[in-house]
Amino acid sequence: MEEYFIEVKNLCKTFHNKKSSVQVLKGIDLEVKKGEIYGIVGFSGAGKSTLVRCINRLEEPDGGTVRIGDKTVTSLNKKELDLQRSKIGMIFQQFNLFDSMTVYENIAYPLKIKKWKKEDIRKRIDELLELVGLTDKKDAYPGQLSGGQKQRVGIARALANEPDVLLSDEATSALDPQTTISVLDLIKEINRKLGLTIILITHELEVIKYTCDQVAVMENGELLEKGSVREIFENPKCETARNFISVYNKLRASGWES
Repeated sequence: MEEYFIEVKNLCKTFHNKKSSVQVLKGIDLEVKKGEIYGIVGFSGAGKSTLVRCINRLEEPDGGTVRIGDKTVTSLNKKELDLQRSKIGMIFQQFNLFDSMTVYENIAYPLKIKKWKKEDIRKRIDELLELVGLTDKKDAYPGQLSGGQKQRVGIARALANEPDVLLSDEATSALDPQTTISVLDLIKEINRKLGLTIILITHELEVIKYTCDQVAVMENGELLEKGSVREIFENPKCETARNFISVYNKLRASGWES
């Protein structure tokens, strides 16, 4: 039996307000191998972002389990969870940078929280800035950067604590196509160089095809179909996957990739 690095079993989440309840995750099962780039694709409202936020418990699931390596994340107490989260990097659609901090200070922020020594912080940030191609932007502020540069800072910050897992929540949705490609190339390079296991959330099938090894198709809080990217593209079984393929083919026919 194959051992997976990330294993999600029967994960459930319901949001409540005064008038109603909405079940956002309906018994999700997911298995990701170590070093894999695993894509989760779905239309808006499918539950993708809630799923990824439950994996690192930024959202508390109502039921089910999440295991990463030898740690059952859903069973950890607060102190254990804080330690585990330092090994889970996360990049966001809107970058989530501090506008009043320089690039250096933004990347240093999680390291200062973990009480790294100043000389170790300096060395780590120099390594990260070289990795993401922003060595000359160390003293710049986010307002002086392009969208792609901001996302590269976000990626560097997500890598600061030397994580084992990188969660990408619609990281390229706010970027133009050319910048999207450059950021996806960086994510693939990080995967190759560092051996990180990456879960990539998106509503863009072209992002999945360009970047991922495996893909799951999500709709209405359920994973409808899972398999290799090639399998899903060549033989989509669920209606949602077929809809995505249809849109992708129309974009190609219109010259989207040129």
